[in-house]
Amino acid sequence: MLGYRFTRYTPEKDERSPFEKLFDIFMELLTYTSGDVDEAIDWLRELDKEYKLTDENYTIDDFIEDLKKKGFIDDGNGKKGQGPGSGHGMTAKSEQVIRQRSLEQIFGKMKRSNTGNHKTGKTGLGDEPTPETRDFQFGDRIEQIDFTESMRNAQVNHGVGDFQMTENDLVVRENEYKTQASTVLMIDLSHSMILYGEDRITPAKKVAMALAEMIRRKYPKDTLDIVVFGNDAWQVSLKDLPYLEVGPYHTNTVAGLELSMDLLRRRKNPNKQIFMITDGKPSCIKINGEYYKNSMGLDERIVNKTLNLAVQCRKAKIPITTFMIARDPYLQGFIREFTEANKGKAFYTGLSGLGDFIFEDYERNRRRNTR
Repeated sequence: MLGYRFTRYTPEKDERSPFEKLFDIFMELLTYTSGDVDEAIDWLRELDKEYKLTDENYTIDDFIEDLKKKGFIDDGNGKKGQGPGSGHGMTAKSEQVIRQRSLEQIFGKMKRSNTGNHKTGKTGLGDEPTPETRDFQFGDRIEQIDFTESMRNAQVNHGVGDFQMTENDLVVRENEYKTQASTVLMIDLSHSMILYGEDRITPAKKVAMALAEMIRRKYPKDTLDIVVFGNDAWQVSLKDLPYLEVGPYHTNTVAGLELSMDLLRRRKNPNKQIFMITDGKPSCIKINGEYYKNSMGLDERIVNKTLNLAVQCRKAKIPITTFMIARDPYLQGFIREFTEANKGKAFYTGLSGLGDFIFEDYERNRRRNTR
């Protein structure tokens, strides 16, 4: 009989322990509080009051003690930048868990793969065998010879009774080049990343942590440097990411690009790229050691210097992919001009799709300058 049969919905029973249930919430709160453990605990207590997350058998205080016993938090470190004894602090174990969670949230659970390198689509004296074969040529290496196919040719050409193999029977299997890539991820820390009632810095941090974890697992030969920029630009390490906070900064895109180019010059990989996450226009540069700032519209002096650096990156064969998370038409117009100057790419994306765009673009690996 065709049709639908309706039954009573029975929700699946949550088999997680009380600690595991609270731990997921706590790790998420740590990202939003920029690694401030005590503030995250305060938020967790407020959520417990409203949603009854615990009972008399397992309280928030019990959860805190378990966090200490399992090595996720410790005493006396406090928030980064504060002195000893100022409260609880995150441990390296917590930082690793946050990166892992970011990877799973944004990119999904990744399948295990071999040593991470990017395919280029070119064949020849490469690294990974392909199904294609060709006739042996002078200069081919012996390890390139497909002996199974070559012996089959010898049998067909000379017979089994009088078996012999000549140069004309030999075929070699084409190999596919695999490359290493050096990437700089630029993150905007200007004040606009938390203005207008929208938290833009937390998704940016999550994407950075997920990208770093993905590269570490899938492409261990690649390099990733992380640059943050406000009035100035500075490099941060992977362990610093959970603690990043937006400051009372303008947007010195020029400083970020200059530092990124300097970092990439030190890398010996031929394939280099910059990913830039920003929500606004460049509004600050340094002239003779003094800040020149203008938040009103697009300042010609600041814009021209930014475009000049985009051209310099193009000449250095460093493509820039900009992930624009603001919708203002005049700002998107500037990004189009910036992208044209660099011959790079731009994605105009909301916060929810940011990770997908970055992951797909990194995987696509369209660099053509393999040597």
